[in-house]
Amino acid sequence: MYREWAAEAERAIVTRHLRRVWLLPGTILGRSGWPPTPGQRVHWHWNYWWQAHLLDCLVDAQHRDPTPARDAVIGRFSSSVRLRNFGKWTNDYYDDMAWLGLAMQRAGRDVEPILAELRSAWTPDGGGGIWWRKGDRFKNAPSNGPAAILHARVGETERARELFSWMDSTLVDPDTGLVWDGLRVDDHELVKAIYTYCQGVFLGAALELSEVDAAARTVRAVAAHCAPGGVLRGQGGGDGGLFAGILARYLALAAQRLTGPEADAARTLVLDSARACHEHATEALGGPLFPSEWSQPAPDEHSRDLSVQVGAWLLFEAAATLA
Repeated sequence: MYREWAAEAERAIVTRHLRRVWLLPGTILGRSGWPPTPGQRVHWHWNYWWQAHLLDCLVDAQHRDPTPARDAVIGRFSSSVRLRNFGKWTNDYYDDMAWLGLAMQRAGRDVEPILAELRSAWTPDGGGGIWWRKGDRFKNAPSNGPAAILHARVGETERARELFSWMDSTLVDPDTGLVWDGLRVDDHELVKAIYTYCQGVFLGAALELSEVDAAARTVRAVAAHCAPGGVLRGQGGGDGGLFAGILARYLALAAQRLTGPEADAARTLVLDSARACHEHATEALGGPLFPSEWSQPAPDEHSRDLSVQVGAWLLFEAAATLA
């Protein structure tokens, strides 16, 4: 069932969103909205990190049901990211680069240019960690989490552990176990906003480093505070459309790598969220159109965003690994 839902999500998103870049042969990226605005038709609206997650979903699908055709799309997609990014893999946001690095590494591509940027972003300011973006004075979970996962996966365990330890000592609420957003280094202000995104990347880093207690604590916190009615809550459209999907990806890993009640809780959160999202989808061109809030019906004001649709696809691919 969940594998079938993942395949449905893939067909729908590929049909509605994947198009050539500037009409150039051999290129393909995801349009940022559907139905597309004139600017979105020509990929003028450029969301680097949305494309990274779309690539990651294509890799998920290739693991689920490998085909030569999709493998070719993954190659074209990877090259098209660099083309649309004006001939380079990097940008000014370390979180964006970490996400592309994770997707590219899973796709078997060279990620050294991205790793070099991430290595250069670490400083002792604020106790350690990397910056959110170049020229900024903010360090946060959205940059340190995926960077830690990437460093761990390429064997740079010491740096991965430094990033994880900074998050664990600085950003975890001692009362709830939830992960706060970040730290403004100059005045030491903690930004205590709670995003599903932050829980997901912290959980992913803990799992990569076999920090079992921290991972279990995060699963418990998510179950208690981020999933009303047992369904992971959405965080709107735009960038927020990806947040719950990111958390679902790492909850699925937790379900496979942890033991005991936390493994069961992680599994239940992913599968119940997938059922809710599928139930509340509506039919559109190519297949289901998903809601930004999985417990409420589509379409909603954010359903046209690529981020929302890819977030749902992330969820279904995560659920498929638990089927």
